[in-house]
Amino acid sequence: MNAPRIEALPEGLANLADFEAPAQARVDAKAWAYLNGGAADEITLRANRSAWDAIRLQPRVLRDLGHGHTRVSLLGRELRHPILLAPIAYQRLFHADGELAIAHAAAAQEAGLVLSAQASVTMEDVAAPLLGDAGTGPLWFQLYWRDDRDFMRALLKRVEAAGYQALVLTVDAPVHGARDRERRAGFRLPEGIRAVNLGGVKKPLDLQPGQSALFDGLMPRAATWREIDWLRAESPLPLLLKGVTHADDAREALARGVTGFVVSNHGGRALDTLPASAELLPPLRAALGPEVPLLVDGGIRRGTDVLKAMALGANAVLLGRPYVHALAACGALGVAHALRLLRDELEIAMALCGCKTLADAGPALIWPGNFR
Repeated sequence: MNAPRIEALPEGLANLADFEAPAQARVDAKAWAYLNGGAADEITLRANRSAWDAIRLQPRVLRDLGHGHTRVSLLGRELRHPILLAPIAYQRLFHADGELAIAHAAAAQEAGLVLSAQASVTMEDVAAPLLGDAGTGPLWFQLYWRDDRDFMRALLKRVEAAGYQALVLTVDAPVHGARDRERRAGFRLPEGIRAVNLGGVKKPLDLQPGQSALFDGLMPRAATWREIDWLRAESPLPLLLKGVTHADDAREALARGVTGFVVSNHGGRALDTLPASAELLPPLRAALGPEVPLLVDGGIRRGTDVLKAMALGANAVLLGRPYVHALAACGALGVAHALRLLRDELEIAMALCGCKTLADAGPALIWPGNFR
């Protein structure tokens, strides 16, 4: 599998939301529930979107914006723009080319990519389009902890050998959330779709009568601060934690050598009634200071959302479900088009707000009364 297929774009794709209908028409109903559902009553899922909508912008006018740009610096690299593709599992559920398609789209649009450990295409095939071109965005690998250090050690070596430039450990989902929509649909992975980069066999739970499968079986295997120390010792790659929401946890992580964070509530898929990502970002930035790399995901749909995220303290944003809708609708070309639409909207928003560069997008851009 070396190149994705090229498909025609449906007509009328003016924004990211326009991909949803053609995507749903092509995706199995059970897989659609898996992708779009959230935990429990989906309060956090809805809040992720409504929080960005609720933030108001306060533009400046009559500024000289000639030769402006969207470039940002992240982990020592200059990026053409601050938009990365978030880690989403099993993308061949939604299109036969899966993660290969999004890699080619990211390369075409100079976007970064964070590959899920549960990808349905090999990490080497995904890396190939994004390596060797200084104009492409960063290539990072997302991890879930597995309680098998020999397996994890081999995986880390493979990730580094494949050319990935950072690790992103998801820490907010040691167990699945209670995803009612997915369970009602009866979702199961179909034959032929699997996490191809995760070989080996998980150890069976060894439970005694009366013990909890969760607290006595799964949680003793979950990552703790000891595993953070182990990862830092085993891999030279920068380590970011995804899903830290409390400033004290972030400070602890920094003291242990963690590089940065993805501010995230797991797209509303883990613990329901968490604050929206847009609400979590400002207090973490205030607590950690200006130098710590912070990315944010959850509910990003518009260029104005990207600009608001930067104004609230993000260094970059991660786009999630909308790019999978674009993938399902029309493969690699769809994802590339979605990224281009978002990039164009960001430039328009900057111009209309008087921001020559994203360094101009600070707290003063947010209308008074919104959270800072």
